[in-house]
Amino acid sequence: MRMIVALLGMMLALFSPAVRAAEPVDMLLVLAADVSRSVTDPKFRLQREGAAAAITHPDVVRAITSGPNRRIAICFVEWASANMQNVVIDWMVIGDGASARNFGDKLIETPRSFAGSTSISAAIDFAVMHLERAPFTADRRVIDVSGDGNNIAGRLVTDARDDAVAKNITINALVILTPIEEAFRPEHTNPPGGLEKYFQDNVIGGPGAFTIVAENHGAFGRAMTKKLIQEIAGLPRSRLAAVD
Repeated sequence: MRMIVALLGMMLALFSPAVRAAEPVDMLLVLAADVSRSVTDPKFRLQREGAAAAITHPDVVRAITSGPNRRIAICFVEWASANMQNVVIDWMVIGDGASARNFGDKLIETPRSFAGSTSISAAIDFAVMHLERAPFTADRRVIDVSGDGNNIAGRLVTDARDDAVAKNITINALVILTPIEEAFRPEHTNPPGGLEKYFQDNVIGGPGAFTIVAENHGAFGRAMTKKLIQEIAGLPRSRLAAVD
């Protein structure tokens, strides 16, 4: 009898992690942030602080807890060149203000990963791979790409986008504008037709995909807050104007 009890205990110990790995959440969200060379150290700090503030914003937490499971899972990735992607914060469940603050604190405390060229395509591919390894299940899988320039390294960004969309993954974008007088490579940060149009035509895809614009890095936090609310709760753009 004791042997049977011991065996049952061993089986529970072996299988309980797998059970936990299948925990449902309302959304799997990869926040993929551009840290290429065009993102200077002051701009990088504004991005990190803005992302931390957005995650902990009461309206974002309210959106997170409004779904059937009342929680989502998020990871934060930084990317630059085709061979430069790093998981800054691995999958964490956000289901209340405390867990959101924990995520935000980690963002503020963790150093910058690197600086390099700009490969949005490699960032998308990396995010897709990380979504497929997520230890949670969700009907909605979203990659949230933030960037201040077009794709200049790696494979065609449209191919990466199409491959992700074929796997039922939505790609949204936060487009960070650079005033032309501040651009050290205008053809990169200010492509013909504008950077938002570039992201709309080449980067975003999937059901309900959208872009939101930050007029500069200082506006990153406000734009990210609006973007997260729309992504998580599906609010119409017209309902986001009051978010500050």
